[in-house]
Amino acid sequence: MTAIPVGVTVNGEDHVFPDPLSVRELLERLNLPCQGVALAIDGAVFPKSRWDEPVGRGWEIEVLTAVQGG
Repeated sequence: MTAIPVGVTVNGEDHVFPDPLSVRELLERLNLPCQGVALAIDGAVFPKSRWDEPVGRGWEIEVLTAVQGG
């Protein structure tokens, strides 16, 4: 049985992964931080408690970092 590739958009860039992966694994593969960030998936906040769940095909993911300033 062949795995179906997972296609997602992360911060406006399209990515295709050959195998299913979790949200946390996606961040690691893209060399994005897992600490100090928040995720929005399809425009809704995605809590860190769910980062071990599989990434859905076609998701639009935004990785958000806090910026300090005034």
